[in-house]
Amino acid sequence: MRITITSRIFDPEPSAATYRLRALASGFVEGGHDVTVLTVSPGAAADANDVARPYSVSRFPVLRDSSGYVRGYLQYLSFDVPLFFRILFGRRADMIITEPPPTTGVFVRLAAALRRTPYAYYAADVWSDAAQQTGASKLVITAVRLMEKFALNGAALVLSVSAGVTERIAELGVRSSVTTVGNGVDAELLSASLTAAPDFTGASRPTFIYAGTASELHGAAVFIEALPAVLRAHPSTKLEFVGGGIEQENLQRLAERLGVAGSVSFEATVTAPELAPRIQTATAALASVRPGEGYDFAFPTKLYTAAVCGAPMVYAGVGPGVEFVASEVCGAAIGTTAAYDPVAVAEAMIAAADAPVLPERRRAVTKWAAREVSLRGVASRAVAAIERVR
Repeated sequence: MRITITSRIFDPEPSAATYRLRALASGFVEGGHDVTVLTVSPGAAADANDVARPYSVSRFPVLRDSSGYVRGYLQYLSFDVPLFFRILFGRRADMIITEPPPTTGVFVRLAAALRRTPYAYYAADVWSDAAQQTGASKLVITAVRLMEKFALNGAALVLSVSAGVTERIAELGVRSSVTTVGNGVDAELLSASLTAAPDFTGASRPTFIYAGTASELHGAAVFIEALPAVLRAHPSTKLEFVGGGIEQENLQRLAERLGVAGSVSFEATVTAPELAPRIQTATAALASVRPGEGYDFAFPTKLYTAAVCGAPMVYAGVGPGVEFVASEVCGAAIGTTAAYDPVAVAEAMIAAADAPVLPERRRAVTKWAAREVSLRGVASRAVAAIERVR
């Protein structure tokens, strides 16, 4: 088959979507299919011209926000409108695979209909639910919901990343066939980036890493709210946010207001090879989902990353992340869950600092996660599902 994958973000920009779609493209190639990725020109800090790939990548310049992301409706449209014509006048495909935002799904459905080509929608999220957490107006939320349902209902197949997303899609009244393929991370890349003999001498200074997007639905503020109590128990504690997100400025202001700004740092997204060794030696990796906001089914993929790196986890909130963190390896859970409450979170962070996890234990979790949460398995399930449709 000739496969076309469309995405507003792809290599070399590090993101969950990049790793997921890169694995999917490679999976199709391994299955003997011809793959083209229609994506964007990389940001100024990235160079995509020196990477050899077994598939074709076609790029087009887009608008980016002040942080360098393709984020915001004007930015989305700067990708979506040209994409419509790239599909309409580009090479014919046997199957197009697209993913959020819903605006992209709308333009793909229209172009695919004109080309009489089926498409699959990769539902990595339910955007109309996420829009409710941003404080958007009812008009905007309704518009996003209509666009998302339009994109989903036109698909020959919907690929869902979790049982929770699959259930939510059904609740929205989507008629298309939905296959749950799961989610994961590039375990091979992360594992190859880990240090063979990590240095844990920094354990005397507890370091907690929140690696990934921080948005309203994640509610990462709870970790900053917990920090004053953690600092009373361990004054040298460091809390590191790596990966940006629309909540970053609010988190910075919160840290200043609580008087803990000197113990909190914020960084832009870094590559997996840069991030993995840092998570590997962290006291714990942090993740959260704010409860009661209509998004309880969400699963932060940063938990997968933490597991592959062998880091203990502190997870605050609700959803499938609770069950994942309770997974046992060699008779013990891979992390600690806490209620979405600063007091409970502080207690969990203090406990992690009081009893650092031994290197042998971390290696056991890494070995387990490399087998259980690899994107290679996810990609193979997605490829098989699409082959069945065609």
